[in-house]
Amino acid sequence: MIASVPSATLFGVEGRPVEVEVHVSNGLPGFTVVGQPDASCREARDRVRASLLSSGLPWPLRRVTVNLAPSGLRKVGAGLDLAIAVGLLVASGELPASSAEGIAFVGELGLDGSVRAVPGMVPMVDALAVATVVVAQRAIGEARLVGRHAIRGVASLRELVDALVGSAAWPEPVDTPPEPSDPRPADPPPDLADVRGQRLGRWALEVAAAGGHHLLLTGPPGAGKTMLACRLPGLLPRLETAQALETTSIHSAAGMPLPVGSLIDRPPFRAPHHSASSVSLVGGGTSAMRPGEISLAHNGVLFLDELGEFPATALDMLRQPLEEGVIRVSRARFSVSFPARFLLVGAMNPCPCGEGGPPGGCRCSPASRARYTRRLSGPLLDRFDLRVPVARPDISELLGPSGRSESSSAVAARVAAVRQLSAERGVGMNAAIPGSQLDEWCPLAGPAACVLEHELRAGRLSARGLHRIRRVARTVADLEATAPGEVAREISEEHVCAALELRAEAAALEMAS
Repeated sequence: MIASVPSATLFGVEGRPVEVEVHVSNGLPGFTVVGQPDASCREARDRVRASLLSSGLPWPLRRVTVNLAPSGLRKVGAGLDLAIAVGLLVASGELPASSAEGIAFVGELGLDGSVRAVPGMVPMVDALAVATVVVAQRAIGEARLVGRHAIRGVASLRELVDALVGSAAWPEPVDTPPEPSDPRPADPPPDLADVRGQRLGRWALEVAAAGGHHLLLTGPPGAGKTMLACRLPGLLPRLETAQALETTSIHSAAGMPLPVGSLIDRPPFRAPHHSASSVSLVGGGTSAMRPGEISLAHNGVLFLDELGEFPATALDMLRQPLEEGVIRVSRARFSVSFPARFLLVGAMNPCPCGEGGPPGGCRCSPASRARYTRRLSGPLLDRFDLRVPVARPDISELLGPSGRSESSSAVAARVAAVRQLSAERGVGMNAAIPGSQLDEWCPLAGPAACVLEHELRAGRLSARGLHRIRRVARTVADLEATAPGEVAREISEEHVCAALELRAEAAALEMAS
């Protein structure tokens, strides 16, 4: 007898529907799984057998073949256990075929018959076309985030069988005690009002948040680079529903803890350590392709503190996703695309000792300075729209009266207004204005064009840098126009000079040399 039960598996950060076909026939007892299962899928044989026996259900002493269709898709994880067990019970005649019609099953089985949650519940449920999905009790809240299915939760295989045959009602959702890995309610982001001084750094944060421009902060230790970067998420608007679902799906596929009963609606903030490997940054693996830090920062901020300490190969891997918003990881037998549209913020010292700014303050040899700056290649440096020096605050600013400066909420209001202007242009953010539309959305006044021509002839600006300067100048002009009044159509000389000041081209090239 043959049974077919719908389920799903993960492929990168996407869910893919899987049809679990179970065939029970006469012959020597055996259990075979085909259809490109990975090691954890093949081990379902032992988990399903122990779970059936522990639940008081018979194990057929016949020939059992399980096909995971489509056979050309690699299946990973233990999320197909529940569908295999139901298919086996239907094929062996223990369950009527009608009891499982129109229902998909996603969950891992324990040896005692318990049903456990698996990573990637959001994208897997999102991939299913059936009306009802059965998951583990702990996964009900995560599975309901998709919002298109009737979700049933069971704690054990015995509960599921009783509900399918009608001898018991479907279990009601229960409040389970939080596990140590469950996220606690998120604290509000730190407020920009706590920052003393740093006028240029605060302005750079506002421009970066408003236009989606990548930001590099350079300065000595203790100047406030990390403090500024950690306040950037508080300036960003909340994610729209489609963005929130996409971000939640990525974190779910990575097995990251999710907010209880809600999507991730705040832009994520990821800050990997400088010892992180290349694979942990861009994603990948051997059998299960896991998203990396740049994908976990999708629709949010990726902060690389101590940028000069990251391996040069890992930093250069960021160049393509910074341009395209996606990272393609290829292996011998398959390739996966991960979303990776993020706002990159880097912070680094001017040299290994950190005191490279004041004359006579640096203790590093020329060779060590050259090795340090070589890790940041010219093409990667060129992708930072904003390159801002951060000096230590003045003593009077640190020890003076504790008057609070402008708060994050006030700056966030201006940022939201600029984002709205960008959305009305149909470009999302100013940093994403296509080169073909620069003349339409970033027209230059005569003096502004002369300034840019002078920078190009002096060799201080590349063709890519020219486009980025125009986009930053558009953001600066939009910020000035967020007050009531007409939006500035042309980009003036003042806007271009402000964008050049924020790029700090001469200082950056001098540092890299």
